[in-house]
Amino acid sequence: MGLTDIMPDRSTIFALSSGRPPAAIAVVRVSGPNGGIALAKLAGRVPEPRKATLMRLRDLAGEVIDEALVLWFPAPHSETGEDVVELQVHGGPAVVAGVLDALGRIEGCRPAEPGEFTRRAFENGRVDLTAVEGLADLIAAETPAQRRQAFRQLKGLIGDRAEAWRRRLIEALALVEARIDFSDEADMPEDLLGPALNAAQQLRDEIAAALADGRRGERLRDGLVVAIAGPPNAGKSTLFNRLARREAAIVSPYAGTTRDILEVHLDLDGYPVTLLDTAGIRDSVEPVEQEGVRRARERAATADLVLWLCDVSAAGRAFEEAPDSLTASEIWRVGNKSDLSAGNAQALSNEYGFKYWISAASGKGVDALVTALAGFAREYFSAGKAGESVIVTRARHRRALEDTVAALERALNEAVRGLEREELVAEELRVAATTLGRLTGRVDVEDILEVIFRDFCIGK
Repeated sequence: MGLTDIMPDRSTIFALSSGRPPAAIAVVRVSGPNGGIALAKLAGRVPEPRKATLMRLRDLAGEVIDEALVLWFPAPHSETGEDVVELQVHGGPAVVAGVLDALGRIEGCRPAEPGEFTRRAFENGRVDLTAVEGLADLIAAETPAQRRQAFRQLKGLIGDRAEAWRRRLIEALALVEARIDFSDEADMPEDLLGPALNAAQQLRDEIAAALADGRRGERLRDGLVVAIAGPPNAGKSTLFNRLARREAAIVSPYAGTTRDILEVHLDLDGYPVTLLDTAGIRDSVEPVEQEGVRRARERAATADLVLWLCDVSAAGRAFEEAPDSLTASEIWRVGNKSDLSAGNAQALSNEYGFKYWISAASGKGVDALVTALAGFAREYFSAGKAGESVIVTRARHRRALEDTVAALERALNEAVRGLEREELVAEELRVAATTLGRLTGRVDVEDILEVIFRDFCIGK
């Protein structure tokens, strides 16, 4: 099935592509076969292609809506591969509403669905799926590191690499196919399978090396997870609010106040961090609190870093250790309520192994903790300066590449078993090439299109 078989109706679509009015300027985009007709009806004529032209826009009754800069991009040399119109109008609500209403009254024009402009660009071969995902990530980026990674994906970081791998796979497959189909020909070289298998082995090793990245790309896209955990009344919610710089969690002197897991997204030195506030970990007979504790253990166990908070003002200095069920990559013991402690901070830190000594209520020591958290994030993403050498940024990419490596491994194993298995070698190489094609959207992608485009905003 080709891309033309999965394309939706060819009506002309339009949408506001800039932010919600009021604004200084609003951008309205139009894409489709009736784009030129729509422009002529609103502006009286179609201007010179790719040249900004000041024109007066009118509704179908002839009333002036606005004076705007108009850009005309005839197909196929446009963002979507179709006829595209861009109207840069004044960003008042009445102006934008007037333009959209006028476009909606033109036959063959309709409002765009979320992501439909980008989907048409994909279907017309202007971008591949990895670039589409890069664009979505660029729009959603909250930190400079996320922005840099998304821009590299938009510009073909993984798409170009996958396509180069696919071409090499097809060349290797052609050698095996020639060996199978023309083995009786007198002028056919004896050893075609050897070079094909060498190429397959090199590809397997290269793709496997790309996968051995510690999942840094996915982590950078989603953010490192830092969980604040500890016994009840240790000050977890107070620290959570302090780090979030707002009252995100309810603070109470009563144990068991936090029942569910709260989270906020932070930008620490340009890197994304998801901070979790969890329920106090203790044995409880109350069913709702039991569920909160269970969730707290589960999320903290899978976090990249756990801040295990202890109340250092507690009588008897019975500071609880983090339970063995916490299998996070790293656990920092943090002594809280240091302003209420009568003991010597350094002595207690040495005795009980506290990595940091803070007062979440007053803020004492919290800046040092934040600096350490930023350093932890920076060190985590240090490979290739926040992942410049990392190409895998989504679970979909990883699955496709893992399937490709598995198919190449099967092909190499079949070859070891003897020349009579050449057909099976060829089949596995075909599977590997198809899997790489799915990664960029060249083949068999209808089942994932809705998932990718549903999160786009209207007008993109």
